[in-house]
Amino acid sequence: MCGIAGAVWYDERKALSEADLGRMTHVLRHRGPDDEGFYVKHLAGGNQPECGVALGHRRLSIIDISGGHQPMCNEEETLWIVFNGEIYNFRSLRRNLEESGHRFTTRSDTEVLLHLYEEKGLDFLADVNGMFALALWDEPRRRLVLARDRLGEKPLVYRCEPDRLLFASELKALLEVPGIGREVDPEALDAYLLYQYVPYPWTIYRGIRKLPPGHFAVYENGQLKVRPYWVPDFSHEERPDWEDAVEQVRELLRRSVELRLEAEVPLGAFLSGGIDSTIVVGLMQQLATERVRTFSIGFPVVEYDETRYARIAAEAFHTDHREFCVEPDAIKILPRLVWHYDEPFADSSAIPTWYVAEMTRQHVTVALTGDGGDELFGGYPRYWAIALAEGIHGLPFWLRWVFHERLWRWASQARQKSFWGRVRRFTEALHLPVGERYLEWIAIFNSCRRWALYTPEFQDCLAMAHPERFFLDTYARVAGRDVISAISLADLFTYLPCDLLVKVDIAAMAHSLETRPPFLDHHLVEYAGKLPGAWKVRGRRGKRILLAAFKDLIPPAIQTRGKMGFGVPLDHWFRGPLAELARGLLLHPRTIRRGYFRREAVEKLLAEHQQGRWNHSYRIWALLFLELWIRRWIDGEESPDLEGFLTPASQTL
Repeated sequence: MCGIAGAVWYDERKALSEADLGRMTHVLRHRGPDDEGFYVKHLAGGNQPECGVALGHRRLSIIDISGGHQPMCNEEETLWIVFNGEIYNFRSLRRNLEESGHRFTTRSDTEVLLHLYEEKGLDFLADVNGMFALALWDEPRRRLVLARDRLGEKPLVYRCEPDRLLFASELKALLEVPGIGREVDPEALDAYLLYQYVPYPWTIYRGIRKLPPGHFAVYENGQLKVRPYWVPDFSHEERPDWEDAVEQVRELLRRSVELRLEAEVPLGAFLSGGIDSTIVVGLMQQLATERVRTFSIGFPVVEYDETRYARIAAEAFHTDHREFCVEPDAIKILPRLVWHYDEPFADSSAIPTWYVAEMTRQHVTVALTGDGGDELFGGYPRYWAIALAEGIHGLPFWLRWVFHERLWRWASQARQKSFWGRVRRFTEALHLPVGERYLEWIAIFNSCRRWALYTPEFQDCLAMAHPERFFLDTYARVAGRDVISAISLADLFTYLPCDLLVKVDIAAMAHSLETRPPFLDHHLVEYAGKLPGAWKVRGRRGKRILLAAFKDLIPPAIQTRGKMGFGVPLDHWFRGPLAELARGLLLHPRTIRRGYFRREAVEKLLAEHQQGRWNHSYRIWALLFLELWIRRWIDGEESPDLEGFLTPASQTL
């Protein structure tokens, strides 16, 4: 796993010097501590425009440790590549290329990409199975190709200016280039408060974009064209024989795990004790010749601790298991999260993910994960809830009216954390179409709450903003499917790449740990994505076909356990130890002067949470992370004094 950065320019005044490139790669050293490489060249005019190119690379050595130095070139030194990721099927691709006459000088998967491009041009990714972000420089054509893997496991950001294109694995690398502005994009900030992340193609900065998953970009003659290379058609379901489907799911996932065991360094797995990670570890142990190393993180608060289930799975598979019990320290970890995540990111499960990655890296360099199983096989409780709501929506009008009115009367006075508080939230959105209803449920700040939060001046900046379109447009592509399939597939292309995969990639790479999620093999995704939703969710139980495929592998206690989120007790923190921090930072005159939020709206939010009337913990966390991000990346405050906002008692958190 690696970090990449570079540029192509057509105006010498915008040339990237070796010193600039060195700074860009230096801030990515956590992604690749083992090696560093550069390629910088100026090309004279003639039949083509004069231009320059700079490619930089930081390497975490996983495959061909001694021979995989980058930037890497072909034999004629006409093609150069910097690559972040792993190509799992590189051995079979290499054999095919060798049969076609290609000769290799390394054992690296990176070199396979160069020869695939020689063979197929811009179609070179069609048969690639992997996770990656790459930049390939075609010198004869003076063409730069950027590409990102199908599901968005590896990040890639870019800035296209007149006569120059800059790219990097992380935003912080682009900010090392002289003259790059740090102006916050109001529409991106608005989207962040809706989703708890900034969705592609936005970044938090004006003028900087994320390359979407499954896309590549071609920069040639000063023009940038971005287009998809993978567009799976999930608009219609397929219904094979049930037993055949069960066997196919089992074989596709087994093959995916097998491919992801390729490494020349110590390898293990995250084991939460949930269904997905248990299946992955069970398959690993079946395929391995020695005991698999597994890692779990635990917390003193019982409702956030899954180690008892992880222990059941570890004992069933006889893994070399390690558990770590930690007391999350938000004061210590927040500044580090703000630096590594580059832009506002409010998924608080980044905290336990950070800890498990930190502990795991002490023993292995690669870890397999269970990411993607919930989206692909209907694992979230909200999927059966959306199906229930749709069933109610199909009742005769008078029954719907009675149901809504009765429940609303009972639930309207309930506290949000109570059962009836959840019922109130459920009924509030019943009148909306499916996509909008689901978006209302998952929103951190829905449109009404955001508009009430914003100052009139900031509202004026958002007159044309419609961040809801990011999810709704994705949902519209699969809206013809059953409701469970449509919603889960929409999550697969929005929530998964923008939140979950970002969370894991940044937390893991901060500790130079490579993670590999077998559920995201595109062959498995293409097959499972077409299966009926009823084969995945029945009643309140999800992952029906997955459980059928691996019933012999999953211990009974794990098969029947409920879904547990991977989180921290934010609700408690913001009523107790972090209450003063939140109030001190969010109501600080410096924060209010930014002009984004009305002071009285923030005060109301904090008061309602403190009094227990509403659980605003996720909203408070989103605002807190945003303010700390602004202080670090916009104001340039490298070491914020968080303890200065705390009472003496809260400093023991």
